[in-house]
Amino acid sequence: MNVKKYTSYAEIENELEILKLQKEISYQKLILSLQQTKQSLSPQNVVSNLLSSYTDYFANNYSKLLQMAIPYVIGWFINKKRG
Repeated sequence: MNVKKYTSYAEIENELEILKLQKEISYQKLILSLQQTKQSLSPQNVVSNLLSSYTDYFANNYSKLLQMAIPYVIGWFINKKRG
């Protein structure tokens, strides 16, 4: 850490004011972060995020799911007509 030399009390007061404001900003950021975390962990948001992630997954892989399901459906219809 650098040792800073002050030539007047005004410089010290200015530095203390800057440090005080930085401390207050950091504290407010911490409070905001805690509020956002609390909100994101609410049951309503957890369920909605879970559903949206599954919806996105199935929407993006819809064609792959169809390609996998079509042979099974065709086989089921063939076996149904035979039996």
